[in-house]
Amino acid sequence: MKKSKSRIVFEIFNIILMVVLIVLTLYPILNQLAVSLSSNTGILTGEVKLLPIDFSLDTYKGLMKESKFWINYKNTIVYTVLGTVIGLFMTTICAYALSKKRLVGRVVILRLIVFTMFFGGGLTPTYNLIKNLNMLDTIWAIVIPGAIIPYNVLLMKTYFEGLPVELEEASSIDGLSQLGFFTKIALPLSKPILATMTLFISVAYWNDWFAALLYLNDGDRYPVTLYLRNIMMGATMASQTGLNIDASTVQSVPEGIQAASMILVIVPILCIYPFVQKHFVKGVMIGSIKG
Repeated sequence: MKKSKSRIVFEIFNIILMVVLIVLTLYPILNQLAVSLSSNTGILTGEVKLLPIDFSLDTYKGLMKESKFWINYKNTIVYTVLGTVIGLFMTTICAYALSKKRLVGRVVILRLIVFTMFFGGGLTPTYNLIKNLNMLDTIWAIVIPGAIIPYNVLLMKTYFEGLPVELEEASSIDGLSQLGFFTKIALPLSKPILATMTLFISVAYWNDWFAALLYLNDGDRYPVTLYLRNIMMGATMASQTGLNIDASTVQSVPEGIQAASMILVIVPILCIYPFVQKHFVKGVMIGSIKG
């Protein structure tokens, strides 16, 4: 079938738009990678674009020699894994319950959840709450406050609402309890949304440094994102937080330190995403208009 002129124009426009978006997305990453692999002299010239100038691994070597870097990297992995498990569990059970229209007080609870999306308690009350719960300078101050995100709950609720009611009725006739239906039928059918939520929650924990800045005082408990942020802040911040970073190194090539920090932080996420990409695309389409 011969394509119309309008169709051809539309496809050409889409191709051009996608190419532009790909370039805009990849250029910053490739540029930072090139900067992190360039020598101090090459970085200071300001001519690094997509390819390194005077290839060097000195920036990475400087970071790798720091024992605290690996301690904080381990902390980030622990926070991310534990936070994702807790967050996924709490989000799933909350969303599944709210997906049932027979739940007493469902409308009120949903309105309260939506309310929290626009209005928060504030920084000071939240800090006082964490302090009164004796969670300051503990792992729980990092993983508990962000365990349930309203947007994630609503997204997962929408998915559970799309499951056929006939499945639940048939399982009930066969003698399967609500818990049995949830664990043996609903969850296996919810792999796309579970993969989506896992990615959302894990990325949030992996990139978070502000909570650690507020609630943690011990440098050995810092996540790697806060560690790297302090490096980029310079020798003054490093000395205040107890980091053993050579001041001359930090001040001489801050761009190199910043670039290497970004690459080290995003690499794990880039390695994980391809394995959940198929389910992720399906999951984020939930609630979209279908023709």
